[in-house]
Amino acid sequence: MPSKTRKTSSLPSDETEATTSRSPRSRTRRSTASSSSSYAGAHRDTGGRKGNKRKNRKRSKHPIIKWTLIVLGSLIGLGIIAFAVLYFTTQVPDPEDVALSQKTTVYYSDGTTPIGTLAQQNRDIIECSALPGYVGNSVVSSENRTFWTDNGLDFRGIGRALLNNVTTGSRQGGSTITQQYAERYYLGQTESYLGKIKEAMMALKIAQTQDKSAVLCNYMNVIYWGRDSYGIEAASENYFGKKAEKLTYSEAALLAGIIPSPNNWDPAVNKSMAKARWKRTLSIMKEDGYITATQFKDAKFPSTIKYTLSNVYSGYKGYLLQMVKSELTKNKAFTENEIETGGYSIISTFDKTRQAEMQTVGATHLYGVPDGVQQGGISVNPQDGSVYAVYAGSDYLKHPLNNATQAQFQPGSTMKPFALIAAAEKGVSFNTVFNGNSPRTFSGLTKSVSNDGGVSYGYINLYTATAKSVNTVFMDLNEDLTPQVTASTAHKAGISEDIDETSPYNVLGINGLTAWDLAQGHSTIANDGLKTTMHVVKAVKNAAGKNLYNADTSSTRVFSASNAALVLKAMQGVVTSGTGREASSLGREIAGKTGTSNDGTAVSFVGSTPNMVTVFGVWYPDSKGNPQKVPTSYGGYYGSAYPAHLYTLYSRQAFQGLAVETFPTATDTGKIGGPNGNFGTGTGSSSYSYGYTNKNYSSSGTGNSSGTEGNTTSGSGNGNGSGNASGTNSDSSSSDSSGASNSGANSNSGSDSSTSGSNNSKSNSNSNSNSNNSSGSTSNNKSNSGQSSSTTGKSNGSTSQK
Repeated sequence: MPSKTRKTSSLPSDETEATTSRSPRSRTRRSTASSSSSYAGAHRDTGGRKGNKRKNRKRSKHPIIKWTLIVLGSLIGLGIIAFAVLYFTTQVPDPEDVALSQKTTVYYSDGTTPIGTLAQQNRDIIECSALPGYVGNSVVSSENRTFWTDNGLDFRGIGRALLNNVTTGSRQGGSTITQQYAERYYLGQTESYLGKIKEAMMALKIAQTQDKSAVLCNYMNVIYWGRDSYGIEAASENYFGKKAEKLTYSEAALLAGIIPSPNNWDPAVNKSMAKARWKRTLSIMKEDGYITATQFKDAKFPSTIKYTLSNVYSGYKGYLLQMVKSELTKNKAFTENEIETGGYSIISTFDKTRQAEMQTVGATHLYGVPDGVQQGGISVNPQDGSVYAVYAGSDYLKHPLNNATQAQFQPGSTMKPFALIAAAEKGVSFNTVFNGNSPRTFSGLTKSVSNDGGVSYGYINLYTATAKSVNTVFMDLNEDLTPQVTASTAHKAGISEDIDETSPYNVLGINGLTAWDLAQGHSTIANDGLKTTMHVVKAVKNAAGKNLYNADTSSTRVFSASNAALVLKAMQGVVTSGTGREASSLGREIAGKTGTSNDGTAVSFVGSTPNMVTVFGVWYPDSKGNPQKVPTSYGGYYGSAYPAHLYTLYSRQAFQGLAVETFPTATDTGKIGGPNGNFGTGTGSSSYSYGYTNKNYSSSGTGNSSGTEGNTTSGSGNGNGSGNASGTNSDSSSSDSSGASNSGANSNSGSDSSTSGSNNSKSNSNSNSNSNNSSGSTSNNKSNSGQSSSTTGKSNGSTSQK
């Protein structure tokens, strides 16, 4: 017996089980099969070995299954342990804790100095037992119809939200009221798998440890209802001027209906949407038995009270806070509810020192400036699009319209650089000559166009036309380019507002723009033709310090660097010897452009360096907001010299700590008259020098003369052999061809003479007297008197240029 036992136990376990469990007949078949195998093996050794391998493989399956089960079991065990640990360590927050986690703070660009919080914690946490039942049930009807019967968790919704959050970067929360309450505590931290698991764990624990009434009450106490209201009590006060316990069922339905987007669906903002949500909520309340059919039929859409913003938005900081919030919601990085209640740290781009200086300069009105005159300003780094400072107004609560981003004014001649770069892109040399006389008529226009003060400049190139802001030259250029090209070029530079593509006047800035839009367009030119996106938010961090958002500082090339440099070169003449001369006192290389609207309703100035572009606009609305003509003089500054003065005051401080950078050297590779010779007169101008840097830019074309403008210079020139001019002074100029010449002198006189010839029809000579006042003690006066004769007669006279 023992020997039999040993024989039996020597079999593999599966063989033993088969022998003991099968019938004798089965064992016989198995033995026969074994014999067959042995027989085959006697003739083919390899077959026997394969047979053994098949047996080994068959036997080896069981250890794999066994280890698989062990691993799975271990994972399940670890999961149970992890679940238990998470469950028992998860603390259910009180409403006060949730409120604390919701506080969002906005900082200056240093990341440590606060500008303010986004809404004060306007919250009164109340006991809900005093509330009418329909108040809570209106929220249930709007947000979670199955609230009273569900287990507090929507696992399908959790999975969907988690997948979307991880794969698309969106922020979707839970779908039940219990989950939404948990989400309020973890807001901004649930974009990861772990964060979503924590939120779900809290929701589960809330559902297991709190009754439904407590959950609903806590939810109503912590959510944001719009109008800076946190919790049902503050919402009732700010919408209806009463305590929540006094709410009617109709008022409760209105509040419940707008929960998903309270600021956007506020009846004062979007009454039609508010009404639709109110009807929807009431309909569900009727269907689920919270109100009667008669109450549903008799319900009237409730009136809300006028809301006054909380003091957190008082003063100029209110504009900054609103700009931050608007940017993050507009680009859909966050919802307004997330921003208001997310407990974030938002680092803005606003530089504390520059913002303080901008505020001081923008809020200052010189003597003689009426109280109703509005000023707007913005300063931006064109290299990355970050906004240094804005002047939006003095007090957001008193004047909520943002003068930097919302108020529009006619930019006037600050639009001319976009026609310049369009010309450069088409291969037009800036030495091309145009008729700068005034007035002139143009194709398709019934009225003639004049230069400021009616001054005629003769035949000048685009450098001189830019420095002197000569309207007739740019109307001529726009006719050659077409208004459509000028408009599309401005849009390409980044201007988003509408520009009339059919009007030749668009080059003179007849379409209303904001200071922001104007800065965006000029920043692209200042940044060598690379467009960045202007922004006021640098980064957003959650309560744990994790980065949730970083600004896009990338750039896109829209113009060639050489063409942008050419425009900047022309714009430097505005500062060194043109209409923005006061800014030259800053001692930096500045490309500028003044602007006066056609009807005199606005004046503006844009000043650019490679690392700072600043815009100031001034306009004068009437009591109804309609534009009216601005005063002709602002504390001794005439027209666009006033915003240029504001620019100089601001920049004197804003340049401190900012590296001194110069623009790239410009090389004009364009062709005189453009590729087809149809721009301007088709001829070229004189050399033209200007500026404190004493740069000398020269080029030659079909016609030539010479002239200087700048610091203690003199010049003489002739064009086409038909005219000559001379002048000597500390500020004299002569830039003429095709039979016309002008000279200027300071407290001196010069003479012009021209004889009619082949280009006599284009000749014109005027005597000009000019005055230009810049900063307080600086005064430049230019007078010019002269006589001219032509085949059509003789004229003597003087005009005034300012």
